[in-house]
Amino acid sequence: MKEEFCIVPDTSVIIDGRITARLKAGDFKSARVIIPEALMSELEAQANRGKEMGFKGLEELKELSDMAKRGDITLEFTGKRPSLEQIKLASGGEIDAMIRGIAVEKNALFITSDRVQSEVARAKGLNVEYLMPLVEELKALSIGDYFTDDTLSVHLKVNVPPYAKKGSVGKQKLVQIREEASTEKELHTLIREFIERAKRDPDSHLEIEYEGVMVFQIGSMRIAVAQPPFSDGMEITAVRPIAQVRLDDYRLSKELKNRIIERQRGILVAGPPGAGKSTFAASAAQVLYEQGFIVKTMESPRDLQVPDAITQYAPIQRDMEKTADILLLVRPDYTIYDEVRKTKDFQVFADMRMAGVGMIGVVHATRGVDAIQRLIGRVELGIIPQVVDTVIFIDKGEVSKVYDVIFTVKVPQGMVEQDLARPVITIADFETKAVEYEIYTYGEQVVVMPVTGVEKEHPATWGLAAREIVKELRKYTGNVIEVEIVSDSSATVYMDEEDIAGVIGKGGKNIDLIEKRLGIHLDIREKKREKAKIKGGVKSFVPAVEHSKKYVLLTVKELSGATVDVYSGDEYLFTATVGRKGDVKIGKETETAFRVMENPAIITMRLAPGE
Repeated sequence: MKEEFCIVPDTSVIIDGRITARLKAGDFKSARVIIPEALMSELEAQANRGKEMGFKGLEELKELSDMAKRGDITLEFTGKRPSLEQIKLASGGEIDAMIRGIAVEKNALFITSDRVQSEVARAKGLNVEYLMPLVEELKALSIGDYFTDDTLSVHLKVNVPPYAKKGSVGKQKLVQIREEASTEKELHTLIREFIERAKRDPDSHLEIEYEGVMVFQIGSMRIAVAQPPFSDGMEITAVRPIAQVRLDDYRLSKELKNRIIERQRGILVAGPPGAGKSTFAASAAQVLYEQGFIVKTMESPRDLQVPDAITQYAPIQRDMEKTADILLLVRPDYTIYDEVRKTKDFQVFADMRMAGVGMIGVVHATRGVDAIQRLIGRVELGIIPQVVDTVIFIDKGEVSKVYDVIFTVKVPQGMVEQDLARPVITIADFETKAVEYEIYTYGEQVVVMPVTGVEKEHPATWGLAAREIVKELRKYTGNVIEVEIVSDSSATVYMDEEDIAGVIGKGGKNIDLIEKRLGIHLDIREKKREKAKIKGGVKSFVPAVEHSKKYVLLTVKELSGATVDVYSGDEYLFTATVGRKGDVKIGKETETAFRVMENPAIITMRLAPGE
């Protein structure tokens, strides 16, 4: 009796559909197709993790089952499912070894499109057929049908009509581009196209893959795919640049152009999402390359549109710190870091800059100064000007503001005592040289203080001084303290009568120590509970500001049940009814809570009209 001819495909030829295509073409006639249970288990595990390749492989197995039912082929499932330990070792080839073992056991032809797998199988003495991927002309992606010349991004979600952002940078409008909702089958088809393109096109890559998430970079198009459990439904977002911009296209002064190319610098390109930050960074990279600098990029995903001579690096094992270690060996003159977002990103940026590499970092920020503030606490304050000396703020595709970051030692704006001189980082307009912000330490706080636009009769440092006074005096009392700054060197403090003696101390010892520590004279006075400060003819109360896990609490016990207006200095925040315990609760994660905690010493509660 003639021995039956058997074939054992591995995972690679199941996923890419090659074995199904060969069988449909009439190859391997009268052969028995044997599917190892280890292969089935691997595809199931991938599908359970939300990986599209797992779903693709399972669909191919279903197609083989349908062919077997029609009598086109003979199909057999055999072998053991891998153990938990073998699954853990899958990346080391344990599952591949189980699949090869079935081919040995059945004396079968082993078919694979994985070159490493084929070489190992031949070394083991197996009869192997290696299927080279078909070289076909790359076809346009179907998602291109959703784009027009003025489309920046396309947004597809299952059971929702397709939408697109159209217009120019900074002038975008979200529009519905079709009445019919996207179907799950339609989106699955698009995702398979992305996977196939990433495998076959050297200019396309699967940049990021987690459970329920894939990010592709296909040419100039960045495509993010989200699926359950990461998202509540299948979703595809495709973004592409609509214009290539050179640095000369921006309205830059000669001084700014020279600053970018004259020597290695630390530059942050800041702006809100979609403002054109990455486009500017890419144009700067091209100019630096044309000036003879060695330029590299650090990106995840790699979507900057730069010349081929500029190598684009991704995170090594999802860690940009490891990428930076390699770059320091390569020794580029300039590195474009897109995007600097997490604490580790800022630390890597700073480390490379201090190593002498010119750095251009792309940062999300709503103001230019916010980009500098994001360094505070992540980089030692004194080295910030060495890490970043220039901030370029992009808004609506244009350079709207440029800051010069300089380190100096001076008396901060609003202070008059010479012994208050300290290290100060000044943030000045690059064109006019006018200082707009100062960054320095005041007590234990790091202060970012606006310099321009401050009224002379109420310097911004007064609110900060009031806050420090309250913080110091809280060591002696838990009751409400009211502070009125009289001048740069003196303040009046109102507190309960029973607290005054403890603050003054025996022979004035405590108050002398407090004044020396704060650098300001304090006039301690009794606060009458039944009286409140009068501001512009309106009763004004200074609340105790505390916070719990969920709330920021403003407390003035004598206002229980009253309706009050809450102010930060002279700026109205909100109106509220005081609770029975004399407190107003504000959700801790709200913008209002942030405003209150930003400077609690200048928060006041005023009785609303009619109270």
